[in-house]
Amino acid sequence: MTGSGQAPQPTSTIDAPVVRARHPFSRYGGSVRRASDVKKTSDWNAAEAVDVVTLASDDRHRRRLVMTGERGTRFLLDLPQAALLRDGDGLVLDDGSIVRVVGKPEPLVEIAAGSEVERLRIAWHLGNRHVEVQVAGDKLRIRRDHVLEAMLVGLGAQLTPIEVAFDPEQGAYAHWHDDGDGHV
Repeated sequence: MTGSGQAPQPTSTIDAPVVRARHPFSRYGGSVRRASDVKKTSDWNAAEAVDVVTLASDDRHRRRLVMTGERGTRFLLDLPQAALLRDGDGLVLDDGSIVRVVGKPEPLVEIAAGSEVERLRIAWHLGNRHVEVQVAGDKLRIRRDHVLEAMLVGLGAQLTPIEVAFDPEQGAYAHWHDDGDGHV
């Protein structure tokens, strides 16, 4: 303390306390491998995967997360921006090896229609309710919801309960961005 009752202020950077930043992932022991790129299903051979991470649809929109594969590969998913990971995508580790993304099976309903016009009508009603939809050939898939299922039956849809990975469409605004001008 100085005569004025205040603590002395550092006079140079030499006097300033030294604060060492701890690497945020050092608690995982040693260095953590990084995955900073995603290969789409069609761009790599899944047989080359060194490990697998199984994720539900809601868990596959990621940018940065420490993950552990089923065979024990621990790595930091460290993408430049959030990405929608699809079933079959590959996460490229810093050493070039690839971890395969597998979609966790979820309870869905597969929707068939008697004609193209009926299928379009059904798709319109689902879109009007902002329901996530996967297009699977000439069928649609949604998460199980008894209210929506009753509506679909009323529209003439044929419903088949299934349990598979859910890869919904990204939506019309998925490729847009906010550049700060007030318009999306």
